Amino acid sequence: MKKLIYILILLFCGCKSQENQPKKIEWDQNKSTEMNKNFAIEEQIDIKLFMERDGSQAYKSTGTGLHYKIVDSTSLPKIIAGNVVELKFKISLLDGTECYQTEVDEIEEIRVDHSDIESGVQEGLKKMRNGEKSRLIIPSHLAHGLVGDMDKIPPLSPIVVDIEIKRVY
Repeated sequence: MKKLIYILILLFCGCKSQENQPKKIEWDQNKSTEMNKNFAIEEQIDIKLFMERDGSQAYKSTGTGLHYKIVDSTSLPKIIAGNVVELKFKISLLDGTECYQTEVDEIEEIRVDHSDIESGVQEGLKKMRNGEKSRLIIPSHLAHGLVGDMDKIPPLSPIVVDIEIKRVY
């Protein structure tokens, strides 16, 4: 009888300890690649839906995933790497949540391709000219990526940047 009780206790304890063990998930590079592909597809769908609501015919796309439209255009020379650009901006999420904006009397100064501004903004600036206004839709990999900005922009979030160029030199 003691042996039967001992065996039952071992079985009960053994089963219980297996239930508490975390399930081992097998992960490899192929699963990571597949997850990233699926995320990129979902993000592009979200961006496309935003552009349709905002008039997608006006947007141009680059090979990197940046989408942009020039709202007010000029015939002045295009901005190039090394130019210093004075601008006003507003950054928001695709759902319209405003994250950052220059103040009414504030002007931001950026040296193109020589500052820590998001690569999507840098690329978008080189599509613009002095005096222009434009809207950039920047996918997460060209914006704040996997971690967001640790403040107002969540991880893996595409952003919308409205830019008005005030001066280029």
